[in-house]
Amino acid sequence: MAHTVLVTGVSRHIGARVASALSSDPAIDRVIGVDTVPPSSNALGGGGVALGRTEFVRVDLRSPDIARVIAAADIDTVVHMSLVSAPSASAGRPSMKEHNVIGAMQLLAACQRSATVRRVVIRSTTAVYGSTPHDPAVFTEDAEPIEVPHHGYAKDATEVESFVRGFARRRPDVSVSTLRFANFMGPGVDSPLTRYFALPVLPTVFGFDPRLQFVHEDDAVEVLRRMAVEDHPGTYNVTGEGVMLLSQCVRRSGRPTVPVPAPAFHLLGDIARRTGSVDFSREQLVLMSYGRAVDAGKISAELDWRPKFSTASAFDDFLHSRGLFAGMPLTVIDWLSTVLGGGARR
Repeated sequence: MAHTVLVTGVSRHIGARVASALSSDPAIDRVIGVDTVPPSSNALGGGGVALGRTEFVRVDLRSPDIARVIAAADIDTVVHMSLVSAPSASAGRPSMKEHNVIGAMQLLAACQRSATVRRVVIRSTTAVYGSTPHDPAVFTEDAEPIEVPHHGYAKDATEVESFVRGFARRRPDVSVSTLRFANFMGPGVDSPLTRYFALPVLPTVFGFDPRLQFVHEDDAVEVLRRMAVEDHPGTYNVTGEGVMLLSQCVRRSGRPTVPVPAPAFHLLGDIARRTGSVDFSREQLVLMSYGRAVDAGKISAELDWRPKFSTASAFDDFLHSRGLFAGMPLTVIDWLSTVLGGGARR
């Protein structure tokens, strides 16, 4: 049976890597990659990611054109990677919301009308659980957020997931998988969090030491590849094993920190956003205050798979790629955190 896969968001690093992995699979006849702009060397992580057999089509998901692409190519599998985590300096938050929410609505509407689509894979985020001081120690997939996200990337992802659940009810014949990824980390990842850790001085929220989790880009691509070629319907958390305190991360990087009150952290974010250096959004502020941890046992059991990178080793790989690594083993970092009072305050 012929397999034709559509991958959205191929002009971004992870989307390009997923398309490349699928195009190298001999069992897949065609891979069609779509995005609003053509892939470039920067978008693909500065070289090293080739789209292979992927056929690029320039499409804005907010337009009905995506339905014509799906119909013309007899797409049977859709991998939706086009979820933007931060607004661009030029377009701003309204354009980001339209892209994320309206784009997902148009894509799912096209899938619903399609007679050929049999599998849909959605990239989501653990940000849908929110971050509050009253959160459980670990979120599982069936846990409800203490406070539903009301802004930014997390709100968009929450709305998209609601559309996905509606689509799954209307098309029970389609295998629908929703993957809630922790923060991506790795040499090619460019995100608000990686830009934060690359700052010469790291502002932190005074009085807080949040728990963080990362998923290495290699593990994320492997999970997405498996989901695109196998039927595993349901919702799954995806993260590397273990957690790290922010204090462990910054000591591991060797970067100095400046603890500031929460309002000042947000003000610094506004200044940094205007200069284009990093985005300290409201959701970034709450993550840097309260953190978040999820359980990924369900995906491991479903795929009989374990990530190659833990949270700590994924962060190490990112640091090494940016020349930031301070060279201290994690056991030493843990000891320093205890001695210097860097416990898990929330």
